[in-house]
Amino acid sequence: QVQLVESGGGLVQAGGSLRLSCAASGGTFSTYGMVWFRQGLGKEREFVAGISGSGNTYYAESVKARSTISRDNAKNTVYLQMSSLKPEDTAVYYCAAHQGGGVYLFRSQYNYWGQGTQVTVSS
Repeated sequence: QVQLVESGGGLVQAGGSLRLSCAASGGTFSTYGMVWFRQGLGKEREFVAGISGSGNTYYAESVKARSTISRDNAKNTVYLQMSSLKPEDTAVYYCAAHQGGGVYLFRSQYNYWGQGTQVTVSS
């Protein structure tokens, strides 16, 4: 059973930066596709960024120019660095894992989810 724990959320001013972390346990992390989704209040959960088991990265257009996803397999952790934050980035950010190593845009493809971390961007 894979367990995921996010951290790093908080309150930040518009234009600021933050780094989210997702620590994994209970599986073979280095082979997993790892992704970040987010869900704003009253909105659908949407794909933000992903990194495959082979290290390929993918981003939503809305964050592509100001985000970096990375992984440290020695620490079983995936990171999401975001800069130039906007109020519309306010959401609960979730990480998820795909044991097959791929990255997919739809939440239904993922069996393992963290509990989420709140990011609030003030204007």
